[in-house]
Amino acid sequence: MFVVTVQAHYDSAHFLRNYKGKCERLHGHRYVVEVALATEELDTAGIAFDFVDVKKHLRELADYLDHNNLNDLPPFETVEPSAENQAKYFYDEMKRRLPGRMADAVLYVKVWETPTQWAMYSERTLFI
Repeated sequence: MFVVTVQAHYDSAHFLRNYKGKCERLHGHRYVVEVALATEELDTAGIAFDFVDVKKHLRELADYLDHNNLNDLPPFETVEPSAENQAKYFYDEMKRRLPGRMADAVLYVKVWETPTQWAMYSERTLFI
């Protein structure tokens, strides 16, 4: 199995509505998002997926969130803007935006809130 990953970052604020503690107050993060695509075959150029194509779509999504209060943006005005829900948002949007076999190859999305903590979403069982 070949796995290709691409990362982007965005700086955003958020607060958690249903949380008691520091995170219920407005605060910011420099998020890093990583999307992974998996395939068993390479193309004739010897690559699984073109990094440029994947990064273009990931960057568009990150730009939408960049320098915003996530709580003000769909879907996070009704969905908690936790790292877990952000990972699912990116996963769903990448599957929707990527063409053909690329969409079917999305393996997981990770969102880091800090350099030492991240949340991941996948529809597959992964052993990491």
